Amino acid sequence: MIVKRNLKFNIIVSFILVGTMLMSCGDGIKKLSDNMTVEEFGTMPTGEVVELYTITSTTGIEVKIMTYGGTITSIKTPDKSGEFTNITLGFDSFEPYLEGTPYFGAIIGRFGNRIANGVFTLDGETFQLATNDGPNHLHGGDVGFDKVLWNAEPLLSSEKPALRLTYLSPDGEEGYPGNLSVEVIYTLDGNNLRIDYRAETDKATPINLTNHAYYNLAGKGTILDHQLTLNAPHYTPVNEHLIPTGEILDVTNTPFDFLYSQYIGARINNVPGGYDHNFVLAPHDGAGLNFAAKLKEPKSGRTMEIFTSEPAIQFYSGNFLDGTLSSGDFVFEKYSALCLETQHFPDSPNHDHFPNTILRPGEVYETTTIMTFGVE
Repeated sequence: MIVKRNLKFNIIVSFILVGTMLMSCGDGIKKLSDNMTVEEFGTMPTGEVVELYTITSTTGIEVKIMTYGGTITSIKTPDKSGEFTNITLGFDSFEPYLEGTPYFGAIIGRFGNRIANGVFTLDGETFQLATNDGPNHLHGGDVGFDKVLWNAEPLLSSEKPALRLTYLSPDGEEGYPGNLSVEVIYTLDGNNLRIDYRAETDKATPINLTNHAYYNLAGKGTILDHQLTLNAPHYTPVNEHLIPTGEILDVTNTPFDFLYSQYIGARINNVPGGYDHNFVLAPHDGAGLNFAAKLKEPKSGRTMEIFTSEPAIQFYSGNFLDGTLSSGDFVFEKYSALCLETQHFPDSPNHDHFPNTILRPGEVYETTTIMTFGVE
C-alpha cells in the first residue's frame, strides 16, 4: 500500500542502551533480554561484521535473523508432539550465504519478482535496470536488498520482541531512480511472526518489497504432500521467461485452483516447470489484513497461515533447487521447500491495469504480512 501522507522516519540506526541487561552468554553470544540475543555471525569482504539475532516468543517459537539481507536463517516451531524443528531453508554459518543462495529468507527489493527486459518508463523517462535473470530483472538486480548489510535496532519487549532493520538505497542503485529509505520490522508475538515494511523516496520509483523464506513444515523431504489453500480466485499467467502476459485469469478448473485445500503434488505435473506464479487475492473490506494462504503438513500437524495487506502472493514450489546446497543431512533438492511471497504483481510498471507500484515523494509505502504458526 502506498499512503499519501508526509511521514518521516530515520533510517540511521539508533543504538539502545541495554545497560545491565547486556550480558555474555558464552560463545560470543550477548543476551539483550530474556527473549533476545545477538552474536557475530560472520564478516563481509569489506570487513563489516554481520550480526545474528535470535528471538524467542512466549510460546517457544524461535526466529533467527541476520543483518546481511535482513535474512531469516531459521524458524523453529513445534509439531503436534511438541518437538521443535527448523521449518525454513537456511544455514548455521555465514559463508554459504556469501557464496550465493536462491534468496533464502531474505528481504527482497527494491522490486520483488521480475521486470521484463529490466526496462520501465516512468513520467516519460525510460530506465534500464540490471538484468540478472536472462534478459530480465529479478528481485532487485545483481545486488538487491538481499545482498546488503542492514542496520539493526532491537526493540526489547517481554511480550512482543522485535528487530528494526533500516537501509538507504541510493539513487541509481541497480538502475532505480531516487534515494529510498527503507524500514523493515520483524515482530514475534506468540505464534505470530509479523513483518512491517515502510519506505520513502525523493524521486518517483517502483517498489515491491517481500520476504523470500523457503518453507518445509516437516523440516525434511519434499513439500509435495503439504496441503495448500490460497484465497486467490485469479492468477496472472506467464510466458516462457515467467513474465506476466498481462492477463488475469480465473483459476476455476485449472491446476491453479487452491481455493480449497489441495495437496501440492496432486497437479504439479500439469504445470510445466512447477508453480512459480502470482496469485491474485480475493478482495476484502479493508478492515485488518486479508487472509492469503494456509499451509499444512499432515504428518507433523504443523500449519502456517498468512495474512497480508498486499493484493497478491507468489507461490513458488522450489523448482530450481537442484541439490547443490544442503544443511546437515537435508539436501535442498527440487521441491524441498516452497515460497509464499506476499507482493504486488510482477512487472507492474509495464502493465497499467495492474495495481500501482510507483512510490512518489511525499508518499509512504507501507505493507504488513503476518505468518501464524500452529498445529492441527
